[in-house]
Amino acid sequence: MAIRKPPRNTPPPQLKELHYLTPLFEPASIAIIGASERKNSIGAVLVRNMKEGGYRGALFAVNPGHQHIADLPTYASIEDIPQRVDLAVIATRAATVPDIIEACGRAGVRAAVVISAGFSESGPAGAELERALVVAARRHHIRLIGPNCLGIMRPDMGLNATFAHGSAIPGSIGLISQSGAVCAAMLDWARPNNVGFSSVISIGSSSDVDFGEILDFLIADHKTENIFLYIEGIRNARSFMSALRAAARVKPVLLIKVGRHLAGSRAAQSHTGSLVGADDVFDAALRRAGVVRLNTLGQMLATARALFSHFRPRGNRLAIITNGGGPGAMAADRAASLDIPLATLSQKTLAELNETMLPNWSHGNPIDIVGDAGAEHYHAALAACLVDDNVDGILILLAPQAITDALDVAKNIVAMLGQSQKPVVTCWMGEEQVESSRKLFEKAGVPTFRTPEPAVELFAQISAYYRNQQLLMQTPPSIVHHLQPHVDSARLIIESALAEQRKVLDEMESKALLAAFHIPINKTVIAHSATEAMTLAEQLGLPVAMKIASPDITHKTDSGGVRLNLHNVQSVRDAWQEIQDEVRRNRPDAAIHGVSIEPMVNKANGRELMIGVTRDEIFGPTIIFGAGGPAVEVHMDRAVALPPLNSFLAADMIRSTRVFRLLGEFRRMPPVNLDAVETVLLRVSEMVCELPWIREMDINPLIVDEHGAVAVDARIVVESLPPGLERYGHMAIHPYPSHLVTKHTLRDDTRITIRPLRPEDAELEQEFVRGLSAESKYFRFMNTVRELTQSMLARLTQIDYDRDMAFIAVHDVNKDGAVVEEELGVCRYATNPDGESCEFALVVADAWASHGVGRRLMTTLIDVARAKGLKYMVGQILAHNERMLAFVEGLGFVIGTSHDDPGVKRAVLMLQSPPT
Repeated sequence: MAIRKPPRNTPPPQLKELHYLTPLFEPASIAIIGASERKNSIGAVLVRNMKEGGYRGALFAVNPGHQHIADLPTYASIEDIPQRVDLAVIATRAATVPDIIEACGRAGVRAAVVISAGFSESGPAGAELERALVVAARRHHIRLIGPNCLGIMRPDMGLNATFAHGSAIPGSIGLISQSGAVCAAMLDWARPNNVGFSSVISIGSSSDVDFGEILDFLIADHKTENIFLYIEGIRNARSFMSALRAAARVKPVLLIKVGRHLAGSRAAQSHTGSLVGADDVFDAALRRAGVVRLNTLGQMLATARALFSHFRPRGNRLAIITNGGGPGAMAADRAASLDIPLATLSQKTLAELNETMLPNWSHGNPIDIVGDAGAEHYHAALAACLVDDNVDGILILLAPQAITDALDVAKNIVAMLGQSQKPVVTCWMGEEQVESSRKLFEKAGVPTFRTPEPAVELFAQISAYYRNQQLLMQTPPSIVHHLQPHVDSARLIIESALAEQRKVLDEMESKALLAAFHIPINKTVIAHSATEAMTLAEQLGLPVAMKIASPDITHKTDSGGVRLNLHNVQSVRDAWQEIQDEVRRNRPDAAIHGVSIEPMVNKANGRELMIGVTRDEIFGPTIIFGAGGPAVEVHMDRAVALPPLNSFLAADMIRSTRVFRLLGEFRRMPPVNLDAVETVLLRVSEMVCELPWIREMDINPLIVDEHGAVAVDARIVVESLPPGLERYGHMAIHPYPSHLVTKHTLRDDTRITIRPLRPEDAELEQEFVRGLSAESKYFRFMNTVRELTQSMLARLTQIDYDRDMAFIAVHDVNKDGAVVEEELGVCRYATNPDGESCEFALVVADAWASHGVGRRLMTTLIDVARAKGLKYMVGQILAHNERMLAFVEGLGFVIGTSHDDPGVKRAVLMLQSPPT
């Protein structure tokens, strides 16, 4: 690669290191446009809130009808203020806002919060006003929150630019909401419960700044430790998913989304389309993002408290301890409905309980220690469960009874929990006799409830959170298997159909696409006459199945277009005519291309499954797996996931369905070949990654038995691509960038591979760091790191390829008789909060220094950063690391001294040519 070198004396460019939304969320000066002294007006509430909040920056009022508002400097226009303002808070009539934004642009304002209502939510005229508002803001490079929002708060700096009644306590929660009412409700709940916020951001219509960008800001905000989201709709899925996944890697994210049920049903264009609504896809997206979706504000608040109390389950097997059979049964029922298994108590636990419990205890889980149990019985039951490896979490129920001292039991539990990491939820039922116990639990940070059901729900939600964190770690490639698909052949089939103005591929074309990706198919041919049908049936081998070939008919059986188990040519001839007649009678509007003929698949132990693809309008391609056959819509048994998939994710999909229970040994049938089902799912994932034309796909049935799987029927719908679509631009989650893997030969003829880092490389990375010299470790991490912690490993190996990149150089070595990879070096960049620059790091194994590994890694990294459109690459290098300084200077970096530490040098490379 040719690297452009600036002149030696060129000073490093001035980089904007603060996040580009800093003027919005940490403004040094604010103007309230529409400020007022009229009691209870929005303008008056804004002024009051800002003054009572103790905002420490410069604050101005703007209203042409007033010379003085409170004791604020007051001006007729934003342009009259004698200094530049960072943030304008606008609370005027909607019709005036576009012109006000124009004035803000002329005055150099950098951000605005538009509280005014009357825009797109009010109809076509308001939507036109909103378009004008956005156009004006973009022309002047002003970033907007709103319109139609409550405003924003940053309690730590005294910023309360909302019209909420009251303020927030400074704290660690970052709240982003599309509903101002939800923000107000959260704030009203939080203050008496002593819950504080780092930020409260009501985004309203989100015509400009959306969830993704705000999440990016909160990731970098050290004041924010936990993030709450209230969502009504998403505009940019890639930005949202990228930011959400980045946030969930470092901070708990809790989310409520309204609109679980569609107001009306949409016509089913395929089996798959009838199975999946937009809400299913949103759930799948959240699972892959490592986030748990909650249903109510009450659940969010309870889950938040649990997370803050370090409630950390690692599984979902629940033990229930109760002094009443009824409450225990209620909890068990709710657990069953949430697919939370009751733990099977170990023999040791059962033996201990038999010794310590009253004779009439339940002898199982729920552990009913009966109504006359005392604190010592609760203590013994809890102690046994805390050390039982079969138990992941414990729910303790207490109904107030005459013999049981509720507070004594509570004190005993609190004392025990200080010595255990296992999560415990409590439910003290009743009110007057248990009030003091609940206060004790709340003070100790132990989750407590009044009824069993929400207590079980909390355990389920937190368990799901940590399960979803495992899904977050998965970054599958677009192509999983070593057997490469025939992508070019598949593209040619699709392009030929689109050139003929066809969107629905016939069965032969659909199966040809599957075959191109090595999915086993049942060979299909199309007959255009009864005579041709008989000839083809003889060639394929009887018995055969016959199906109508029509792009207009999805449900072939419903139209009378299917005949099975045809054992002779006479029945084939008769079936051809019967299918033609019956379909014309039932579907006179359908175009008929002939009748497809295929060998009859008779698998004595076969189970019928369905694998499909649909295109969500927000999140793009979505993969569906479940029970198959003609009654697929009736079963409604499916799992939904966003591609790309890997083996872990494919297996998780399969296990998430009811049909999974039928895939094991069942009614004297042997278990099916689950590896074959996983392989088909992975191949379908490859198809939707590499073939962005696919709009819908049905493989139904996919028949699987102990020997393998075969796609018996398939239907694929395609569409033309939008112009300028980037590689994988149709997907919400960027796959592992396999196309960036390169091979190189070093100066000593060593063959190496440079490839993007994967989460699975954690052990390889750990071993690499262990092998570095103390000096190399110090130069890389600027401290005396001896070994990477698990959290450091996660941050270093779980890459969001949309925003960051890391490459490792490896070569194959023989270790204990096996060929394994050895890491020679690693480099990475992380995009800075300014959105324009990135910071790089590089380290090469001591034994491979001066072999050219570092240069190969850095030139690869620079190429990718440049292609991403980043403007600068920056590195922090210890001043006495002379070798690294000389190396990067040879790559074209300009060396300067860090502003923060004279012992650190700053290397900067301009990635894009400056404008002429």
